[in-house]
Amino acid sequence: MTNPNGNGTNLAELERRAAERGPVYGEGAHVVCDNLVRIYKGDGVEVVALQGLDLLVEQGEMIALVGASGSGKSTLLNILSGLDLPTAGVARVGGMDLLEMKARERLRFRRKEVGFVWQQTARNLLPYLTTAQNVALPMRLAGRKRRERAERAGELLELLGVADLGPRRPAELSGGERQRVAIAVAVANSPSVLLADEPTGELDTTGSLEVFEALREVNRELGTTTVVVTHDDEVAERVDRTVRIRDGRTSTEIRRPSGEGGAREEYSVLDRAGRVQLPREFTESLGMKDRVRLTLETDHLGVWPDGTERR
Repeated sequence: MTNPNGNGTNLAELERRAAERGPVYGEGAHVVCDNLVRIYKGDGVEVVALQGLDLLVEQGEMIALVGASGSGKSTLLNILSGLDLPTAGVARVGGMDLLEMKARERLRFRRKEVGFVWQQTARNLLPYLTTAQNVALPMRLAGRKRRERAERAGELLELLGVADLGPRRPAELSGGERQRVAIAVAVANSPSVLLADEPTGELDTTGSLEVFEALREVNRELGTTTVVVTHDDEVAERVDRTVRIRDGRTSTEIRRPSGEGGAREEYSVLDRAGRVQLPREFTESLGMKDRVRLTLETDHLGVWPDGTERR
């Protein structure tokens, strides 16, 4: 059996080569970022937005990305959505290598494989179209038939609790309603990944929780892998995993094994180069600067401020 590229290499040979290379980092994960770097250059100045970031997101998982402004969260989402290219490293979504895509492949990827919700509610919807028409538009661009578009739009609006808003235009909706419709637009073509950049940033507490529940409903009912960038503590506390980004790298994770209300466990992230970002409040309280002392115990690693005695 030869492969579909017609180069005569049989499937067994490809499998043998893959086995020789050994396991691939993140193999099986839906979203893979491996030593991801993004450097912006302009006017003789370099800005390093991502500094070797590692991240794995499993199929159907819902995670929140948190961190200070400028830490690299939005840059990461732009790369995963195909809107930006990393300077170095690996970025894969659904097994597709974002660095190797050509322009036409990238356009198709953005239309079919990934959905995006922006923070600015006005940016997500076309003001001259009705709610139902906005949801149907991505499907029209994908070449789906009119009846199929109408049925799918109705189903999504009902799923997200805004079925009665179909005839209205965006100006007639509240901010929370616009964001829920925007989520319907983002998943209209059944993408495998939904990305949301501060989707509750312009909303009050009630609207924020409604939008989060809409995201959770899409994740639960449609199985869409969901990555949400947020500064909203209420949102960050309601997902199964919260990943903190600091200085362009993943630094800590909070896991809630039982979902909402589950036990909260915080971890520092150990990257593939063996680097760990210690929480700033820990290093400041112990006066850790420049370097630390390490001790290897039988079942753990000790980290001590330089100049102190081991206890």
